[in-house]
Amino acid sequence: MNRREFNLMTALGAGSLALPASAQGAGFWTLLREGGCVVLMRHAQTEPGVGDPPDFKLGECGTQRNLSEAGRQQARRVGAAFTRERVKLDQVRSSAWCRCVDTAMLAFGQNTVWTPLNSFFGSSGGPDQSNDVLRDVQGWMAPRNLMLVTHQVNVTALTGEYLAMGEILVTRPAPAAGGGPGRLRVMARQTF
Repeated sequence: MNRREFNLMTALGAGSLALPASAQGAGFWTLLREGGCVVLMRHAQTEPGVGDPPDFKLGECGTQRNLSEAGRQQARRVGAAFTRERVKLDQVRSSAWCRCVDTAMLAFGQNTVWTPLNSFFGSSGGPDQSNDVLRDVQGWMAPRNLMLVTHQVNVTALTGEYLAMGEILVTRPAPAAGGGPGRLRVMARQTF
């Protein structure tokens, strides 16, 4: 089993979590064309490592773990696929980390940095940030689509899913019991 297969099996709980039939093949693009989707993308492939070097600075890309050449190519493939499939994104937002900003710009040619998407790996800010995202996207409706380029830890907090670098989830807001913001409901996933 290669790393990609391992990551997919881990994300799917070794087959115990069944995604809808739309999670395979054309359903991904069909859902996006219908709109009303909150699309979560984990940044594209990076240089080897976990997290960032000690004392990294958000405003200085040279101090962070950045996209590899393979990641830059992967981001361009994502953008080409969205263009080929004629999927419109009404907004593209990303974390302030350079690997997320670069992924968004290479793939979609647009981006707005949104701090609720910043990585909270190793910190305690996760629940507040996730709730900010969930509250903001609750009213997202067709025909609009929103692309959020962020980190694995953020995606997992929002959906319960684990993504490989460059992988994308198509989601829709799901209300929680009690009327507050619930997790994002995963409708389909795609690896590029």
